[in-house]
Amino acid sequence: MFSRTPRQDSQLLTQRNVYILPTRAGGVLAVVLTVLLVASINFQLNLGYLLTFLLAGAAVAAMHVGHATLRGLTLHLVPPAPAFAGAPAPLEVEIADEAGKRLRHAIAVGVRGSTEPAWTDVGAGGRATVHIAWTPPGRGLHALPPIEAETRFPIGAFRAWTVWRPASELLVYPQPEAGAPPLPPGAPREGSARHAHLAATGGAESEGVRTYRRGDPLRQVVWKKSARAIAAGTGELTSRDTAQPAESDLWLDLHQTGATALEDRLSRMCAWVLMAEQWSQPYGLRLPGVEIAPGNGAAHRHRCLEALARC
Repeated sequence: MFSRTPRQDSQLLTQRNVYILPTRAGGVLAVVLTVLLVASINFQLNLGYLLTFLLAGAAVAAMHVGHATLRGLTLHLVPPAPAFAGAPAPLEVEIADEAGKRLRHAIAVGVRGSTEPAWTDVGAGGRATVHIAWTPPGRGLHALPPIEAETRFPIGAFRAWTVWRPASELLVYPQPEAGAPPLPPGAPREGSARHAHLAATGGAESEGVRTYRRGDPLRQVVWKKSARAIAAGTGELTSRDTAQPAESDLWLDLHQTGATALEDRLSRMCAWVLMAEQWSQPYGLRLPGVEIAPGNGAAHRHRCLEALARC
């Protein structure tokens, strides 16, 4: 079967890749027709002959109609977006009737072996889109599983199906850690005033903070310093002074995670990347053999998560 279906993102269904076999209901129908035929021969029942051959003719016609429901359709896979490990990855499949001769009923599309396919009808010369889900085995770059399309139209006595192997691959990011710790502190930027101050004071950290003002976002509150102030009885909250130019770079380093297992460290790094993006804070990434300069935005986020997925 797979020798007839090379990997491709679009597949035209023809008589060479559409298969058909009786269903369990079709097997029961065959037994009933056999009993009717034997009884008609034994008792010389003309009406029994008529009923037997009428039902047999209807079954043969249904076989051709069911096979023709799939034949002539084109299956096309929309390039899948990257997903996170542990979550179902949505796959979008377009079904097009390029022949435009008939309405196609009750077509099921799903990952081969799945018990929950998506059902749709395709109009004459029209298109339909179905969404199916597949849970990848883990992070990394994965080939998509075979996709199966089938129909049992019109009477359920025959099952016509095809197996399609898409050529696209799915990039799976690490699973973000739930309840990840806060982002690590930034390192002073080379050549900045903060870097010169640290060098002159032997590593004493400059504050870069101010008193909390009403309306400051909670993410700008320096909670450790505020907690010490509250414990001392002053009760003052402290916020980061965002009006000062950024003189430090946030580097997300694999060795800063504090976890032991590689997957746990990558999961924490993934959560940090998402956290930094949510706060619009520029960040860089350091992995064994890989260093991505600080930045932010959708393209930078994808580049960092891809590096984590391939680590």
